[in-house]
Amino acid sequence: NKIVTNPYSTMMKIVALLAVVGSAAAFAPAQQGRVDTSVASFNNELGAQAPLGLFDPLGFLKDADQEQFDRFREVELKHGRVSMLAVTGYLTTASGYRFPDFPADVPAGFGAWGALASTDDGKIILAQMAAFFVVAEIVNRDADWLDNVAEFPGDYRNGALDFGWDKLSDDDKMKKRAIELNNGRAAQMGILGLMVHEQLGVSILPGGVLPGQ
Repeated sequence: NKIVTNPYSTMMKIVALLAVVGSAAAFAPAQQGRVDTSVASFNNELGAQAPLGLFDPLGFLKDADQEQFDRFREVELKHGRVSMLAVTGYLTTASGYRFPDFPADVPAGFGAWGALASTDDGKIILAQMAAFFVVAEIVNRDADWLDNVAEFPGDYRNGALDFGWDKLSDDDKMKKRAIELNNGRAAQMGILGLMVHEQLGVSILPGGVLPGQ
């Protein structure tokens, strides 16, 4: 039998792999013996917590300074935020929910890419998605051109958004930042698990739902 390779499936597998590799840049117990001072200086950073402590198995922080660490943290936060949205969207569409007037024959999961690309209306939707991604990437960053200083890596408020953040105590701010960081880490593993199981044809969702079919 001839094996047919789905280009969308291959593309999404590569995206998933890159997401995991990109998010691996954070945070491992210091090695015994001679301790690298650059790594040891990050032991008390947000996210270096039990049971793993500073988890950096690939050694990205071996020669890193604070600026590079902050860059890794910003990347980790962005991957986590995107993954939280991805998990939410994946589970929502897998449940059968669709926006009003959205094509009813478009499946959830990976199958949506091919289905949308096969029709004119679907191609318009893909173009809208691409435009949204571009705008989101432009907006979600620290605006260096404004007279504003980010409070921490990943702080993209740029003096325009607050939602009561400035009224919180320092302890509450650290707690909420830790919650976001951990939820993002869990979401990265979550969306990867959903994507892999879909490609394997094994459902891990209630009722045996398998998106993409």
